[in-house]
Amino acid sequence: MFDFMLFLHVIGATGMGFYIVLPLMAGRASKLDGAGQAGLASGLVSANRIAQYFLVLQLLTGGYLMSQGEYEVIWMIIVTVLFLAIAALGGIVTKPLKRIATAIQSGESASAHIAKARALSLIILVIYIVILYFMKYPIHKSI
Repeated sequence: MFDFMLFLHVIGATGMGFYIVLPLMAGRASKLDGAGQAGLASGLVSANRIAQYFLVLQLLTGGYLMSQGEYEVIWMIIVTVLFLAIAALGGIVTKPLKRIATAIQSGESASAHIAKARALSLIILVIYIVILYFMKYPIHKSI
């Protein structure tokens, strides 16, 4: 069972890899015309929703894997807080992405929403890299 859950956990981490390309794609939106910006933003919203489902998979499998190992409490707290930060910011970034399309449709400039989406996605990327580090080098209990 442990090996299967680890396999699912790796699949979930791969699905969360969307957060690696999100800052690049959000930054690309400013170089497109209005219809392109709206289309890209709509696609990013859909991809973000899929990444959120992978976050749920990470929560379930990660909880199981933590219960099976001998990890330091501080490591478990750090990993959980980082996970919750990614989940929260992943949800928050949806609003500016949706507002890009809304602004384009109403004939307004979407540059402020693009900048906000890019800033949030950069923060998510940094947290994602930090959590990958903690997954690669977990803190085990000393015996």
